[in-house]
Amino acid sequence: MALPPSSRQVRAFLALVQHLKFTRAAQELNVSQPTLTVQINQLEEQLGIKLFDRNKRRVELTPAGRNILPLMERLAMNMDEILLAATDLTYARRGIVKIAALPSVAASFLPRAIMVFRDQNPGIEINVWDVVGEDIIKLVKAEEVDFGIGTRISSDRTIKVEDYVSDSLCAFFPVDHPLANAAPVLQISDFASYPLVLTRKNSTVRVLFERSMEREGCEVSVVMEANYMSTALSMVRAGVGVAILPTSAVEAGNMTGLAYKLVDAPWFNRRVGIIRKADRSLQPVAQRFIETMHSMPDLRTDESFKSVRRLDKVPARTSGPGGGRSDGLLASAP
Repeated sequence: MALPPSSRQVRAFLALVQHLKFTRAAQELNVSQPTLTVQINQLEEQLGIKLFDRNKRRVELTPAGRNILPLMERLAMNMDEILLAATDLTYARRGIVKIAALPSVAASFLPRAIMVFRDQNPGIEINVWDVVGEDIIKLVKAEEVDFGIGTRISSDRTIKVEDYVSDSLCAFFPVDHPLANAAPVLQISDFASYPLVLTRKNSTVRVLFERSMEREGCEVSVVMEANYMSTALSMVRAGVGVAILPTSAVEAGNMTGLAYKLVDAPWFNRRVGIIRKADRSLQPVAQRFIETMHSMPDLRTDESFKSVRRLDKVPARTSGPGGGRSDGLLASAP
């Protein structure tokens, strides 16, 4: 079976068809006439057919050359499209970025990073899977996404995790809950006796919480499990219990009527990082998205929640009627 022609051979053929003179065709291609002659001879040899009749006076297409001309033109067009697509991908002018992210990430700082990236790269499509930590690892390892944003849940050498931001677990409760009058920063014992609303068992927040309870030797009562933080916050608002969620839940859900406090426990901090397959290079558009995230330092600090008032930062006020606090301890935008 004959080898397919190279891009140089195709362009040599089309240039000679256009000019019907080796000298002019060689000038257009910026090659020497002997080089062009070699390319045409090699092409004819590879295809096993004579494409041109030539003598000292003229060059003409053979019948076989005329038959193959439309195919060569189509092949050249396809080659141009391939080169254009490759250039666009190299310079991140088009393509798809596929990201698997924790629900807390997908509902907090990720949308802002996406908006900045889209403004700078309007031709790029972005797909986001908001899934729990285990599923992020599965999607990354299966190469169904370019990278993930989550926490390392095991010592798997096939994945690489680049620390990006730290997040703290907090207690969320209604503004009229007894915890509102507790210390500005809670101890685990402050909320352990209350019914709790937690995320599902395979979530990174739940894994972190249960490990912390084991280390503290503390038993708690879980009355409700939720897939999404917004659902957990709705349950808290209805009085079902106290939720233990990351600070990113402040942006992820409706905080009307709710408050939150940090917990003084070393194991209540988690590191959220960029997860990728260890032996795979990122496509240029995915790498550019990560660079966009790194260029937005406000995503990586508590400044991303600066529109929300945390209870340990709300000054005490005088008692209202009936002796109760009247400072409206809402963790919603002032």
